Parts: sequence; C-alpha cells; structure tokens
Amino acid sequence: MRKWLWVTLVIAAFGLAGCGSEQWRDHQGEAVARTELQGNWVVVNYWAEWCAPCLHELPEFNRLAAARPDIRVFGVNYDGVSGEELRELSDRMGIAFPVMGQDFEKSLELERPQVLPTTYIFNPAGELVHSLPGPQTEASLLALLDQDRN
Repeated sequence: MRKWLWVTLVIAAFGLAGCGSEQWRDHQGEAVARTELQGNWVVVNYWAEWCAPCLHELPEFNRLAAARPDIRVFGVNYDGVSGEELRELSDRMGIAFPVMGQDFEKSLELERPQVLPTTYIFNPAGELVHSLPGPQTEASLLALLDQDRN
C-alpha cells in the first residue's frame, strides 16, 4: 500500500496526471519546467558542503550530466541554502548541473535523506526506481540506468 501511495505521489508530482505548468529556478536562476522532467530519467543528488563523500562524488555527477544530456541531473543542498548563497556555494564547489531549492524537493515529494550523500533515480514514467545512500560514481550510475532500460 505504501509503495503504491509513493508511486502515485511521484506521478502526480511529475505532472503526469495532468498539471504540467509548474516550474522551479536553479541556482543560476534558470527555469526548469515540470514538463522537462517527463519522459526523462531524472537523478536527484542530495549533498552538503560539510559532507566529505559528497565533495568526492560531485565531479562524478558533473561528468554524468555532461556526458548524458538525456539524463536530467539535479542537486539539492541538504542544509537548505538558497538564493545568492546557493549560487555562490555551488559555483565555489564547481557544480555544473542544476542545484534546486527546497520547493523542488517538496514538489517531488522527496523524503529527506538520513544519510549523505543520497541519490534518487526516477524513470521516464516518473516512478522512483532507486534510492541510493552513499557516494556514487558516473560508472555505477550509468550501469544502473543501462540495466533499468533493458
């Protein structure tokens, strides 16, 4: 029952049940529309500046985002940093993929992770297919995504 409720919430959050006009702003001020997520694999990574494993894995997510534009990669700062402070922090850390605010997290009905880093993977239907605690690599994520596609 809980899994079904979660899937229903995620589908509704992605706008697959009707509403698709919602949009968010990333740390650079660029708009990301909910409709851009539909039909794409979406990877959401929670990180924090004080988290050593997060700092080591962020370049892996930069490589994934650059190598695979068909996979939408997003970051969420665990500490809730926002606005200009989030832009400066993300720039200082060399993050090349969109870092979203808490409104993105809440709209997608993401659970606040208990472990950092944590990565969530959604399939093109908007279903949460993986919740990955701990550091990830570009290779491990691509292997998992390739496996799910087959």
